[in-house]
Amino acid sequence: MGSAEKLSPLASVAATRSVLEAHGLATKHALGQNFLINDDILRKIVDLAQVGEGDFILEVGPGIGTLTIALLKNASRVMSVERDPDLPAVLAETLEPWGERFALVGKDALDLTDDDVRRAAAETGASDLLPNKFVANLPYAVAATLVLDYFQRFEHVESATVMVQKEVADRMAATPGNKNYGAYTVKLGMFAQPAGRFAVGPGNFFPPPHVDSAVLRLDRRVPLDSAGLPLAPEVVEAACLMADAAFASRRKTLANSCKTFFAGRGAVGAAVVEKLPAIFEAAGIDPKRRGETLDQAEFIRLGSAYLDHLS
Repeated sequence: MGSAEKLSPLASVAATRSVLEAHGLATKHALGQNFLINDDILRKIVDLAQVGEGDFILEVGPGIGTLTIALLKNASRVMSVERDPDLPAVLAETLEPWGERFALVGKDALDLTDDDVRRAAAETGASDLLPNKFVANLPYAVAATLVLDYFQRFEHVESATVMVQKEVADRMAATPGNKNYGAYTVKLGMFAQPAGRFAVGPGNFFPPPHVDSAVLRLDRRVPLDSAGLPLAPEVVEAACLMADAAFASRRKTLANSCKTFFAGRGAVGAAVVEKLPAIFEAAGIDPKRRGETLDQAEFIRLGSAYLDHLS
């Protein structure tokens, strides 16, 4: 495929090297920088995310703008978050044709605030709109934390289509009884559900990472109570707490794992330990089971029972 037909002209080793060298830069392993060099993968990301002309994209870790260009060619506007202070100058150059539809927030993505998002939206001329899709080739060290955090904090984000380490994608999409199913899976499942995935090998990056990757799309979901109404935020929070407790000692029964977890949380935790038998009974959960056997509805019942017995 000729460069003129490419979704992103930066999607090659030669183009990536050229941009970095022109700015006197090299890849930074400490920041988890692995640049995408396969245009076909970019197309698959855009397709899986169902990026359309009405979408406002939130991106983390744009690097030199390889994926960002592909997004800008298909969406109405893009805001990116980048912590590397050397890259804004690069992005100003590579994204210059789309400058009025692009905004950059220079900070650690974990520190992104609602005010940051609103300021960036205003810069793109979308003061009345907020990003509705999160699409990114994420730094692997923070990927799991970031995806859950953004679904929890940015309710305007309807979906996340993210490149992550294969093992992280496995945890995000695991089902009860699977070895990858844990507290993180339960908590993410309170906010989102898997909606598609494809594998990406190390050879699609420069430099190649030492791990296999996957692109996973997660669509926002709203957990409902038994009456079909959205769960109260405090119930979701309590269900997440019970998930942490249930998986605190993975090989132990629910009773023992939860006891260990809460016993280490001071006087408040000690009060919970006393109430655990009543909490399990109210939730209709056998305390001899293990955390990995419980589905989300059961964790919600545990969260509700926790609140009822400790309010």
